[in-house]
Amino acid sequence: MGYVGVRRVSVDRLVEQPSGRGLVAIPLALIVVITVVDLHSPTSVHLGPLLVIAPALTASLAGPRLTAVVGVLAVAAQVFIAVFHGGLTTANHVAQIIALTVLSALVVFVCHVRERRARELSRARSVAETAQRVLLRPPPRRIGPLRVAWLYLAAEDETQIGGDLFAVSRAAQPSTRVIIGDVRGKGLASIGEASVVLGSFREGAHRYATLPELTAALEVSVCRDLEDVADTEHDPGEHFITALVLDIPDEGPDAWMINCGHPPPLLLRNEEVTILHPRHPLPPLGMCELPAASHRPDPFTFETGDILLLYTDGVIEARSPSGVFYPLLERVASFPNSSPDALLRHIHDDLLAHVGDHPNDDAALLIIERTASHHPHRPHFAARPVDGHHRLHATGSPPSAER
Repeated sequence: MGYVGVRRVSVDRLVEQPSGRGLVAIPLALIVVITVVDLHSPTSVHLGPLLVIAPALTASLAGPRLTAVVGVLAVAAQVFIAVFHGGLTTANHVAQIIALTVLSALVVFVCHVRERRARELSRARSVAETAQRVLLRPPPRRIGPLRVAWLYLAAEDETQIGGDLFAVSRAAQPSTRVIIGDVRGKGLASIGEASVVLGSFREGAHRYATLPELTAALEVSVCRDLEDVADTEHDPGEHFITALVLDIPDEGPDAWMINCGHPPPLLLRNEEVTILHPRHPLPPLGMCELPAASHRPDPFTFETGDILLLYTDGVIEARSPSGVFYPLLERVASFPNSSPDALLRHIHDDLLAHVGDHPNDDAALLIIERTASHHPHRPHFAARPVDGHHRLHATGSPPSAER
């Protein structure tokens, strides 16, 4: 299951809906009503100027062509009124006809500009969708023994992709390699930097035998190519990418991760939620400071039924209208035990409810479950630090032994 660019509706689709065209009967009826009432009113009463309502209303319901047709009909109705109320040569009627013609032309022009803008937005969204499919290819719902669900929220309304990245790839061991990262910055300007990391990861995931070798290759690639793709003109500061890289073998409960300055993942197991803090943290990719020999993986246990929750800082730094950060750890612990798809829906709905609108930063979630059996409902959780990890466990239940 995956979501990209949620809560967005194409403007041109709204403009071109058939129901809007059907509503054009309303301004046409207004023209008829205003004309009839004006003709039956005293000559001192002038209702003709109200005819401008017809093209103005049509512009909100249809395109410029239909708006122009209604504008012409409105002007024709004004001429018809003038013929029966003093003639076309009177100064008042001439002024009304000229004013109505100019205003109708302006309405048609504005409608044309709006429709052209809508088409441009539609093309930009189509390009963004194509870039998203090429660059941020959706992970499969199942890969090896793992089930996968994902969410991507881009900060910029006109795009469906930004500086957050993730990918899942098979290795030769056999195992599954996973990366999630966050480019400094957001929106379209960070896509080039994300492409460097994703391209290097997909190339190296099946080539390098160990996680340190893969991470070292990512660092080399980023240090070599980042300057060529970074938007240094509009953002002259440092450019780097936080990343979390994992290696999950198909057999056995052992797994490894290397954290390069990225928010630590959450491990959901039975009645506990554990923050997997790195024992050997590395600086973000692109800092070009440490040799490959310093890349040491952190082991952790990932058993059948366990769920890994990977996320970017756009999730935990999402603010409510009152400025409160989104409490991911506490919210995940309060949700009922469920599948990756259901957990993703819970977080997605809860996150949007927390911020009250759309996150101000790119946000990504990747949920991975090792082929799991059904678990009972997860009870209430309370925070407690255990062995260097920040763990949430069920109130009144002892935490399980550290593996």
